[in-house]
Amino acid sequence: MKKSIITLILPLLMSAGCSSEELPGVEYKPVMVNESETMIKYLALGDSYTIGQSVAVEERYPVQLQDSLKKSGITIDSLMIIAQTGWTTSELSRGIDNANTNPPYQLVTLLIGVNNQYRGLDPENYRQEFVLLLNRAIEFAGDDSGRVIVLSIPDWGVTPFAGGHNKERIAMEINLFNSINREESEKAGVAWVDVTGISRLAEDNPELLAPDGLHPSGLMYRSWVFKLFPIAEEILSKN
Repeated sequence: MKKSIITLILPLLMSAGCSSEELPGVEYKPVMVNESETMIKYLALGDSYTIGQSVAVEERYPVQLQDSLKKSGITIDSLMIIAQTGWTTSELSRGIDNANTNPPYQLVTLLIGVNNQYRGLDPENYRQEFVLLLNRAIEFAGDDSGRVIVLSIPDWGVTPFAGGHNKERIAMEINLFNSINREESEKAGVAWVDVTGISRLAEDNPELLAPDGLHPSGLMYRSWVFKLFPIAEEILSKN
């Protein structure tokens, strides 16, 4: 069995504070490894929810998914995460431009949009930029839409970080953004997984949140993987 290789976005220095335009977090940059054409490769695209802000590397949902698949007999040899806390759709697109990718990937996941909502950006602009990212994800998957999974945007309005914010408005806007990414995912023929409902359980279960009181804990990510696993397993069983 090949040795598993994880290509991650490694942390730089945390800024001294956070701007009013961004959720707090850490910046990352890609680090590459040599890959062969016979590898099973997984590309995870997103923001803080994909890089796993405030949790250990092994608790990030892409890593937990990789581990779960390995236990089922499917070894992902290369995992690359292109994600940074605070990224919007346009910033993720630029991050992809600056990354040294090596398609095709046998599995691609995409989770993006919370920072568009947080910054009050236009939902229709989100739609346009999300579609561009979705098309890029499909291209990364060898133009096979059946190898792409989109995750819904979690609801940060239920977290302690949202204290002082209008939680009902946040929920309404998150629902709107998710209706957009779900509609466009269905049009493109890619799988769409709802993790928003799981994220809302954190209102009454603090164990589902990381110590920062905003991002998911490893326990919540495990619940995401429970929903992702059968889809990913079916996708990769085609190899």
